[in-house]
Amino acid sequence: MTRIFAVAALALSLAAGPAAAERFARGLLWRVSNGTAPPSHVFGTIHLADPRALEIPPPVLHALEQSRSYAMEVPNWSEHDRRLFEAAQFEDGRSLEAVVGADTFRKVRVALGSRAIPDEVIARIKPWAALANIAVYPADYESATLDEKLFALARARGLRIAALEGTEEHIAVFEAIPLETQVAMLKHTLENRDWLASRIEPTLQAWLKRDLAAIRAVNAHAAARFPAMAGHYRQLDRHLVDNRTVVMAHRLFLPLRAGRVFVAVGASHLYGDGGLLALIEAQGYRVRRVY
Repeated sequence: MTRIFAVAALALSLAAGPAAAERFARGLLWRVSNGTAPPSHVFGTIHLADPRALEIPPPVLHALEQSRSYAMEVPNWSEHDRRLFEAAQFEDGRSLEAVVGADTFRKVRVALGSRAIPDEVIARIKPWAALANIAVYPADYESATLDEKLFALARARGLRIAALEGTEEHIAVFEAIPLETQVAMLKHTLENRDWLASRIEPTLQAWLKRDLAAIRAVNAHAAARFPAMAGHYRQLDRHLVDNRTVVMAHRLFLPLRAGRVFVAVGASHLYGDGGLLALIEAQGYRVRRVY
């Protein structure tokens, strides 16, 4: 389950809507400076282990080599994974079948059974965790995502490492998604798994072209295709992208003042007037595209 949770945000946010304006529309690596502290960098990752995403561009490696600290989106250590696994299961006597119904539960058992998840775990798994786990990914993916590879490089270089979102905060993000939305999206995803999986490739292509606006446009396609689910899509976008972006900007306020920070977060957090780059700029920094 650890690997699946590593890409949960991507799996749950494929229906994110477009931002209000075309700000910071292109570019994955950005230089952040204020004229006093050494510059820092913000890099927009993609939470996948596709081999094409794992070829880290030279400008990104150079920025990482010049950094003293590394700020990642969520913790990347075993204690976090264990706690996330615990939080993904009902502990109040409820069961997934009672919450989603027998037919949906049967479909979840089939989908999760193929991942060798024990029946006793499936019986108590929460809808948001089931939703994250039923995502379909190609068989040729590597063993580590781009985020995990960057983390390993930062650790090998001896950088100070910090997560912008704590374990309990990360759990709270999923728990805050209304149960109605969790159940509706779980049923919807089970019915449209192949089509939703087909959105991964165009999202990856947009990322490879360093086109943040195109990423949002690809994602918005799902909301347009399934208008009856638009409200639930908006709920996911608000909890998984917008709210978390604000927290990230807050957590970066002091580290950026010290400088030489390498920030690695999902590219969807960078785009638009409400994106991380705009929020950093509003704190008085100059934000310039590097790659």
